Amino acid sequence: MARGRLRIYLGAAPGVGKTYSMLSEAHRRTERGTDCVVAFVEHHDRPRTEVMLQGLEEIPRKELEYRGTVFTEMDVDAVLARHPQVALVDELPHTNIPGSRNTKRWQDVEELLAAGIDVISTVNIQHLESLGDVVESITGVRQQETVPDEVVRRAAQIELVDMSPPALRRRMAHGNIYRPEKVDAALSNYFRPGNLTALRELALLWVADRVDEYLNEYRSAHQVSRIWSSRERIVVGLTGGPEGRTLIRRAVRLAEKGAGGEVLAVHIAKSDGLTSASPKELAVQRALVEDLGGTFHHVVGDDVSSALLEFARGVNATQTVLGVSRRNGWRYVFGPGVGATVARDSGRDLDVHLVNHDEAGKGRGLPAVRGARLGRSRTVWGWLAGIGGPVLLTLLLTHVDPQLGLANDMLLFLTLTVAAALLGGLPPALASAAFGSLLLNWYFTPPVHRLTIADPENILALIIFVAVAVSVASVVDLAARRTQQAARLRAESEILSFLAGSVLRGETSLDALLERVRETFGMESVALLERESDVSPWTCAGSVDSAGSVDSESGAGSVGGAGPRRVVGRPEDADVGVPVGDHMALALSGRVLPASDRRVLAAFAAQAAVVVDHRRLQHEAGRAKELAEGNRIRTALLAAVSHDLRTPLSGIKASVSSLRSDDVEWSAEDRAELLAAIEGGTDRLGHLVDNLLDMSRVQTGTVTPLIREIDLDEVVPAALGGILAPDVNVVLEIPETLPMVATDKGLLERVVANIVENAVHYSPADEPVMVSASALADRVHLRVVDRGPGVPDEAKNRVFAPFQRYGDAPRGNGVGLGLAVARGFAEAMGGTLEAEDTPGGGLTMVLTLPAAPGRPASGRDLPATTAG
Repeated sequence: MARGRLRIYLGAAPGVGKTYSMLSEAHRRTERGTDCVVAFVEHHDRPRTEVMLQGLEEIPRKELEYRGTVFTEMDVDAVLARHPQVALVDELPHTNIPGSRNTKRWQDVEELLAAGIDVISTVNIQHLESLGDVVESITGVRQQETVPDEVVRRAAQIELVDMSPPALRRRMAHGNIYRPEKVDAALSNYFRPGNLTALRELALLWVADRVDEYLNEYRSAHQVSRIWSSRERIVVGLTGGPEGRTLIRRAVRLAEKGAGGEVLAVHIAKSDGLTSASPKELAVQRALVEDLGGTFHHVVGDDVSSALLEFARGVNATQTVLGVSRRNGWRYVFGPGVGATVARDSGRDLDVHLVNHDEAGKGRGLPAVRGARLGRSRTVWGWLAGIGGPVLLTLLLTHVDPQLGLANDMLLFLTLTVAAALLGGLPPALASAAFGSLLLNWYFTPPVHRLTIADPENILALIIFVAVAVSVASVVDLAARRTQQAARLRAESEILSFLAGSVLRGETSLDALLERVRETFGMESVALLERESDVSPWTCAGSVDSAGSVDSESGAGSVGGAGPRRVVGRPEDADVGVPVGDHMALALSGRVLPASDRRVLAAFAAQAAVVVDHRRLQHEAGRAKELAEGNRIRTALLAAVSHDLRTPLSGIKASVSSLRSDDVEWSAEDRAELLAAIEGGTDRLGHLVDNLLDMSRVQTGTVTPLIREIDLDEVVPAALGGILAPDVNVVLEIPETLPMVATDKGLLERVVANIVENAVHYSPADEPVMVSASALADRVHLRVVDRGPGVPDEAKNRVFAPFQRYGDAPRGNGVGLGLAVARGFAEAMGGTLEAEDTPGGGLTMVLTLPAAPGRPASGRDLPATTAG
């Protein structure tokens, strides 16, 4: 079945006529024979809108009761059963009443679309999820009902229902939107002219962007390569030089001359990673263009002119701004330059602006060559050895021993050529060979001090010298580069060995791995980004920067780092982006890496993905463990409740049935005994239900204690009052000088009651239960001592688990929740509850609570009260 099509009427504010336009469209389609129904339309008592509903079939709404009030919602099942061609669903961002089929109305619409039903709906611009903060800053009101932007963007058609702010305010004043008693408040608050103008601009810009998307899709589908000047888009070519800021500002001024102009700054880097661009200057220019409302892009291409033109045509640019070349005049013999080439090849549909600047014609410095990888100092020494060395050698030979012989002289000059190759690579060595041959010809080959050579053998010797010098220099340079490559491969192998070792050791720290990536490649920030699908926004799984700040599991969008450079939120914004699978990428910022570094970087990226997957699996395993524990607890609950809940109910049922029986005449004593049995059964049920509810609060983490200073001698007697029978003997020893404790009085009473009740159950009838308290440092200890059978050491922790009862406990004495609830409440109040052996036999429960600050603990333990 084909998916239905969604059409949306988008407005800037309530009352612009979205619902009216939707109903008008429904009437037009109905007249053409289309099966249209009203699934849900809210007319808000607006007469003109209500009239438009006449003549349209309406699906009855579904009634839902919530907090004593009946509400109506769209009946999704009824619409699906009716299965019209078109369904009208008003207010797409609406939140459904609890108990509905879906939480949000747009989820209901997704079901209709999936069933092949076309849907027409309405949305206000302030309800788009991505614009929530912007709308709040404009109106001061945070929209609670929102719809994801992607839901609206997927619509087959979006129609803007526009109205000027004055016209909308007049409509409001005439009572066509709100009731008369609400008009004045609305006009002076949400419907102020400034608010409406800003919201209208938001709606127009959002729809314009959507139109651009439609246009790009059409151009791509129909392979349109020519530029359509539907909107001024200005591409700024940046080299990373200081003139970039001038170019950006000039482009922004050009964009401001036309409505809706857009600036896109682009830097073209060669694929070999060799560039004279300054990463710091590029970072400054990126920040500048973004501050001025433009966007920054990084493109890799060996031919700068072709890459720039391809990018400009790809974004449908209308103008390109370039700086006048910084090259010296003599270098134009090698080619016309990027600016001239772009202007020549741009065609009629792309204007090229060449902007003059202070750096024009000043040169770019030494060109980047392969020897530059040896380091600047080695390159300088290579040129000194290649040019200065032959000069010094010539002076030495002409003044010390001019009769050494041409063959020996050539060997000495050849040595300098080899030294130049070792130090600076091939270019200094070639220069040394050429310069040395000239010096040999002038000073040492007859006739001297002339460039002519008398003996043909000397000509051959010089030719052989140059050939040998070039050959030796090439071999030495190749060997030097191979040595450098070997060192690099060794470093790569060490890095890969580290990664393999971390896998074998089971290390799963994503932050440590990302920090290792940042340090290895000298980057300013590294982030691992992931998303659920191709249309979902990127989220940050982890990031680090040069300031040492770490961010793990951050939310969608851009992540602000504390370092000198922000951590990017999209791979497109990074200097280096390495995809990992379909929905994960490693984003690095700081500089552009050469292609040779990407192999190791890909290994790091793969390891980072493994770490994230491992962490996710650990989380899922933890969740599975929690679910298994929940299933175990539910099983134990059913087993316990099946007996302990049925027993008091059976007693209550039997007593009530006896009292209602007409066959037996009950005496006053018998009636009192039956009523006492009913009361006892209900008390047991109430106690059981209280413990179940308390355990639920503990396990869900919803226990919120109200901490205040309390005296134990006030809480403990109150806790015992509701649980002690006349034949139960409990001895209290609460010192009068005991410090106050910082705790929740109600929770503490429950804790003490459960502990003492447990002790009474297990203590022999002739042995009293001792409740004593003492202070140690900043803690107060409450001990409940019984003389029962005790608990083995290996079982002491198990007694605090839910639904656990010690083996000799009689059935029917609870479901084993008392101690579990007591420990949960104690920990929620910042205390602890532990079990210890009682000297001489039995079990001692030790409740430790924090003492209230400012009141020192002192004094001796004084006998207080005996209950029994």
